[in-house]
Amino acid sequence: QVQLVESGGGLVQAGGSLRLSCVGSGRTLRSNRMGWFRQAPGKEREFVAGISWNGDNTYYADSVKGRFTISRDNAKNMVFLQMNSLKPEDTAVYYCAVYFTGNLYYSGSYADWGRGTQVTVSS
Repeated sequence: QVQLVESGGGLVQAGGSLRLSCVGSGRTLRSNRMGWFRQAPGKEREFVAGISWNGDNTYYADSVKGRFTISRDNAKNMVFLQMNSLKPEDTAVYYCAVYFTGNLYYSGSYADWGRGTQVTVSS
């Protein structure tokens, strides 16, 4: 089992940027697809972005396409989420997760999760 720790969240004004990081420990993540999800109060956890094991393929929710960029550094066992042009509706706890099987866009397809980092975007 891998342990995931997210960081980089905070409070930012609308239009600003944040870069989230996720570091894994316990085993290498280099062979795994990875994903970022978010959960706002009173809402279900939703897919934000995903990345293939080597970074060649990336996937985004329509709501963040063109504003967010997922990337990874396998040598450091890390995954990143660069978030630009942030909007108040991006406010949520953001989680990174290790893909296991099934639909990449579905949270139930992920086996390991971090505890999340809070992102708050003020208007």
